[in-house]
Amino acid sequence: MVNGNQGNSMKDSQAVKADILLVDDTPENLRLLGAALSKKGYKVRSVINGSMALMGAQAAPPDLILLDICMPGMNGYEVCEKLKANGKTADIPIIFISALDEVLDKVKAFGAGGVDYVTKPFQFEEVIARIENQLTIRRLQASLEALNGALEARVKERTLELEAEILERKKAQEKLLYLAMHDPLTHLPNRTLLMEELVKALEDCREREDYGFAVMFLDCDRFKRVNDSLGHTIGDKLLIEVANRLQSCLRSEDMLSRLGGDEFAILFTSVQDANWVLDIAAQLNHKLLTPFQIDEYEVYINASIGIVFNCDRLYQQLPFPIQGKIAYDNPDHLLRDADTAMYRAKEAGKGHYQIFNPQMHNQALKMLHLENSLRRALERDEFILYYQPIVSLKRGKIIGFEALLRWYHPQRGFISPSEFIPAAEETGFIVPIGEWVLKSACQQVKQWHDQEIGEHPLTISVNLSVRQFGQPDLIPNIDQILQTTQLDSRSLKLEITESVIIEHPEAVMAIFDELKSRWIKLSLDDFGTGYSSLSYLHRFPMDTLKIDRSFVQQIDEGGKNLEIVQAIVSLGHNLGMEVIAEGIETPQQLAHLRDLGCDYGQGYLFSKPVDAKASETLLKRDLRW
Repeated sequence: MVNGNQGNSMKDSQAVKADILLVDDTPENLRLLGAALSKKGYKVRSVINGSMALMGAQAAPPDLILLDICMPGMNGYEVCEKLKANGKTADIPIIFISALDEVLDKVKAFGAGGVDYVTKPFQFEEVIARIENQLTIRRLQASLEALNGALEARVKERTLELEAEILERKKAQEKLLYLAMHDPLTHLPNRTLLMEELVKALEDCREREDYGFAVMFLDCDRFKRVNDSLGHTIGDKLLIEVANRLQSCLRSEDMLSRLGGDEFAILFTSVQDANWVLDIAAQLNHKLLTPFQIDEYEVYINASIGIVFNCDRLYQQLPFPIQGKIAYDNPDHLLRDADTAMYRAKEAGKGHYQIFNPQMHNQALKMLHLENSLRRALERDEFILYYQPIVSLKRGKIIGFEALLRWYHPQRGFISPSEFIPAAEETGFIVPIGEWVLKSACQQVKQWHDQEIGEHPLTISVNLSVRQFGQPDLIPNIDQILQTTQLDSRSLKLEITESVIIEHPEAVMAIFDELKSRWIKLSLDDFGTGYSSLSYLHRFPMDTLKIDRSFVQQIDEGGKNLEIVQAIVSLGHNLGMEVIAEGIETPQQLAHLRDLGCDYGQGYLFSKPVDAKASETLLKRDLRW
């Protein structure tokens, strides 16, 4: 009998001869993943681009390739297609590893010839498991090919053994087919088998006009937190238990499949009543409400669910109207739309379900085009900075500016920040954009200093996002920008929102201390509209509170609005902070704020945001308010 440690040793020894080619343009990814694979006994080769990958695979074909998608020159899809087109490398299994997590990206990866897809950030345990699964499949394929050859050579002289040999081949084929069609963790059907069943369901629709079916896409909410806190062993056990509970709510003819990670899909065949599917969705989430007992841990989890029906007839049975024509002839589109609806459910709150409608797809396409344009906007120099003056209410003079990002798209013209900033935040592209904004703003104010235009020292306020605060190189980047632009750090003011403080208070405190040691000023933006973190406010070394425009614009009405502004001004002064009022538009608002002792203001009364040339004109005119 083999114990657990011996079993692991056997697995490692079997993997020693496997040759794996890593393709990633990020050296750190190559180093970390290469070290993990080498430790497991694999022979690892690493290359940093597609051309080198093609050369390496042609010269010495590996047993398996781990391939990144987003690389300069030749992307992962193109590399995969060229490998599959070459007879020498066509049979090498390719596993994509990428930060791209959209269904369309995964579909494209499988369409190019990939056998699996791992989303960054990945866990080494998951990558190892998927590698071993594909190598097992390849070994079985090689074994099957060798067996077929041996059978052909011996068939004439070993007639009596033929039946046994054929039976063994069938078993190998069945095992190979099972591995290719099922998830190794939960033993549920995988994406490949689900897609085959969706094709059959669509064929049934073409043969029978009254045939209906539905697809659910489920994503476990907060599952990553379980993995991060309790470990992947507990996470794997939880996924198995989730699969069991989901299965208990389904009919025998319904197919529950695991798509990967914490994502599941369900195909409901022969659906007559759309509302029955909605009842099942409610039952599934209700079933998940009971805590899971995983070893000594009690774990709570629920799921966000997207639902798509195959035809208008089922949509018309719903208690609320769905606009647009619904008809499918492609199984990928069914899964894509169910996934889109699932993300809408997740946006609505944990443990919800959402039914797909065509508007969701249109919005998803619009967002995809916007994200693609965003990725090119920086290199194409499509961004521009506008500046809104900040005025001393006591002296009526401009003492600084807030830098505001604007995007001029070559086809669409100016795109509102409210449209593209959330997309930049979601994709993480806000980080390089934010660095560009900070550097450009510092360069501009340093130019005004050198020209001795306006008050001295003129300050510049720049917004920092939550994403930027999460970057480990934030402080070094700021140091580099200040050194490059030669701007006095005392002229820089960084604006943050309350959500930054609430989400990571201890980490943010350390960053604030670093910034204050450099004499960089800190401003709390939109105060009063977010979490109102009064319990945190006194702990953080803020220099300025900014009163949100929603309070200032109603200050003429007096009463509670005036009292709220007065309270914020008093709070800021009591904590040793200066106070800036945003959105000042009328002389009456300005008079009220001066009476309340507010230090600074900005708004259309002074100037709307304008480009650098117009801002310079404002400074030269030496205006007073």
